[in-house]
Amino acid sequence: MSRRRSLWMRIPRPVRRLPADLAAVVVLVVLTNGAVFLPVVRESPVRIILGLPLVLFVPGYALIAALFPEAGESPTVDDDEESAEGETTRDSGIDGIERVALSFGLSIAVVPLIGLVLNFTPWGIRLAPIMVAVSGVTLVLTGIAARRRWELPVEERFQVPYRDWYQSGYDELFNPGSQTDAILNVVLVLSVLLAVSSVGYAVAVPKQGESFSEFYLLTENETGDLVADDYPTEFEPGESRELVVGIGNQEHERTNYTVIAEIQRVDIVDNETRIREATELRRFQTTVEHNETWHRQHSVAPSMTGERLRLQYLLYRGDPSQSLNRSAAYRELHLWVNVTSGDR
Repeated sequence: MSRRRSLWMRIPRPVRRLPADLAAVVVLVVLTNGAVFLPVVRESPVRIILGLPLVLFVPGYALIAALFPEAGESPTVDDDEESAEGETTRDSGIDGIERVALSFGLSIAVVPLIGLVLNFTPWGIRLAPIMVAVSGVTLVLTGIAARRRWELPVEERFQVPYRDWYQSGYDELFNPGSQTDAILNVVLVLSVLLAVSSVGYAVAVPKQGESFSEFYLLTENETGDLVADDYPTEFEPGESRELVVGIGNQEHERTNYTVIAEIQRVDIVDNETRIREATELRRFQTTVEHNETWHRQHSVAPSMTGERLRLQYLLYRGDPSQSLNRSAAYRELHLWVNVTSGDR
């Protein structure tokens, strides 16, 4: 027991003082970032299960908590005033149901605004900047909410009525008022279990689309952008020209690739290309995660001379056989180039 207390006391005091609901917000933000960025977890359904609440509910809840730190109740009728004026009264603040409803609505408003701001920054709308921005805004709002609650008297602070919810749910399920209520409770529980199971199965076993790998060549234009245009076709022996090799992994799994670049002297006979001579220029090996891309600059400097030489790039999944089998390549790209002496 003393050891647990010792570990608990090592946590910074402001964190220990956080109300339970705001502490849950901080924990969810930390867990979601881990699920998004950790190498193994980010490919699992945990990323989606934690990510949806972070985007759809948590930022709005933190904002509402910062705006309304005080406890609130649903509108009630004042017995003394009902007969005289027929009016309802309510305490300041908002109740739990209103907090939940507004949290969803404000999250749907806040997250797109964060994306709009990121669109005008150098980082753009990408996964890492969005996660950092949404997490940062949520944690700042959580800190403001905690500070405002601490400034209120204890009896006026908002607290999530966990015990009341538990007792009400227990009484409703196990002490129903009638047989009809008991039947409806069973139907409700079965419906919730069925819905949760269906969503869980859909997340855990998503329907995969077509599996393929993109393989392409790019060049760099005058502004430094990569484009599929203006490929070099005229070389002198030993002259170096730049190309960029690209791979896009849509295989739905982490994949190892090998790229082999060759310069070849070929003959075309009866619409069939026959290789007379080939020299390997470069070999790349890489591992690419699903839905990620890989680029590598290749300085092409052919030593073979001649006209209508074929600069060919072969893509293999995994390691190619020791005796190169070009027909077994998964993807193939080529350019027709001329390598001539400058004195011709």
